[in-house]
Amino acid sequence: MHHTHLGSTGLTVSRIVLGCMSFGDGNEKQTWTLDAEAAEPIFREAVELGITFWDTANVYGRGSSERVTGEAIRKYTRREDVVLATKLFGEMGPGPGQSGLSRRAVLEQVDASLQRLGTDWIDLYQIHRFDPATPVEETMEALHDVVKAGKVRYLGASSMWAWQFAKLQSAADLGGWTRFVSMQNQYSLAQREEEREMFPLLADQGVGSIPWGPLQAGKMARPWSEQGTARAGDEPETDPKGNPVRLDSDKGIVDAIERIAGERGVSMAQVALAWVLRNPVVDAPIVGATKVHHLRDAVAALDVELTDEEVAALEEHYVSRQPTFF
Repeated sequence: MHHTHLGSTGLTVSRIVLGCMSFGDGNEKQTWTLDAEAAEPIFREAVELGITFWDTANVYGRGSSERVTGEAIRKYTRREDVVLATKLFGEMGPGPGQSGLSRRAVLEQVDASLQRLGTDWIDLYQIHRFDPATPVEETMEALHDVVKAGKVRYLGASSMWAWQFAKLQSAADLGGWTRFVSMQNQYSLAQREEEREMFPLLADQGVGSIPWGPLQAGKMARPWSEQGTARAGDEPETDPKGNPVRLDSDKGIVDAIERIAGERGVSMAQVALAWVLRNPVVDAPIVGATKVHHLRDAVAALDVELTDEEVAALEEHYVSRQPTFF
């Protein structure tokens, strides 16, 4: 396993993140979710491979992902050996403290996550989205308070416009509060819009990126003609705002991945992940594994060094699009 520091902090993390959205109670929209028993081989393999950076969220399975992840830490490894990340923002139920980034929500949701995870602290506590209904000063002061209380070690954010992230960081600076050290944003060969403004901002401020969706729910990991995974099959055609999740032009990207993987004798997932990993702002992409080989491919990608010619071929067919799931 390769390791790096998260952003400009001293926190050492594995360069692959175990995405835990795949674990917990499933529903009609997430038929690919694994319960604790089915997820056991994935957790064991992560430990064996040295993947020590685990990411979940309160909203995944309405808390069940956090429970399964916490149980796995106690069963298969040690709490002190895992960098544990979770998130808040999405609706967890009725009531003023059950969604958003108000002071009440932050204070209530951090305690609820700690209880479900069965731990005394969260290494990286992330806001899942920007909350336009709450003043940024209220959010940043509340997050600072949970850090000072010892419940959280570092703060991160996820999927928003660069100006919104800059506004949050500025509020932290002006208030003397804890800043964000990471950004969990969507980034893959088929979604590169973060290169325009967010990545330059992160580089300037020493904030690390831990991309989600580096394989586009498996779309970048298999030929265009093949039927997708259960996860890909459940993926909507558009995000909630109507922006397309993929374009027909993405076929050229997938074909290039397939060709290069065949020439190298490696999996398509390794090629697609190797491209994400070569971005200097990227600390560790999140891999939402539902099979053991997904993790093995991810770790193998760390040793794939793409040539300039291969990179050019992979990037040739990209077409500008709207960011999705903001």
